[in-house]
Amino acid sequence: MPKVSVVNRRGETVEELELPEAVYGRPVNEALLHQALVRFLANQRQGTSAVKNRAAVAGGGRKPWRQKGTGRARQGSIRSPLWRSGGVAFGPVPREFRQDMPKKARRAALCCALSARLRDGELVVLDELVMSQPKTREMAGMLAELGASRPLLILPAADRNVALSARNLPGVRTVVADDLCVYDVLAHPKTVLTREAALRVGELLG
Repeated sequence: MPKVSVVNRRGETVEELELPEAVYGRPVNEALLHQALVRFLANQRQGTSAVKNRAAVAGGGRKPWRQKGTGRARQGSIRSPLWRSGGVAFGPVPREFRQDMPKKARRAALCCALSARLRDGELVVLDELVMSQPKTREMAGMLAELGASRPLLILPAADRNVALSARNLPGVRTVVADDLCVYDVLAHPKTVLTREAALRVGELLG
């Protein structure tokens, strides 16, 4: 089972914690990570972009001028895509971008992401993260002590004071262990989670 040092808010090691092998010690499958990431980004798209084609643009029911004899090019409608204010040819239409992925594959991809962070030394486990009141300066100082720039903070449960303390720091995102996804882990260079959150993630994915 992989072991990780549990540190306090000053970055000092206080204990060693054994993490589940199936969650934090899995070989990294880059193809699976790529599929999970593409699926997440595709599912964020609304698919509502649309333009009017020549059939939807108002006007253009009459031929602008006769076919022959004017010296100009033949035209059938002023709403042709060749005309100003005409319809758009091959423009976007509303569509569904959602992709599906088996639940086991999604969980495996998340385990791969966490394992990669632990293997690269970019996963920090805190003994606890409790704040009596929202203090952005205090949160920034703690992250500086941990050497965590633009980290992902994973909490075992929602904590309003921690969330308010971190929300104004650039690049910092706070999530609950139950809502963790592959994109959050891959989008931040450092992952910081509490001891309880690490065990909760292991319980959910193990």
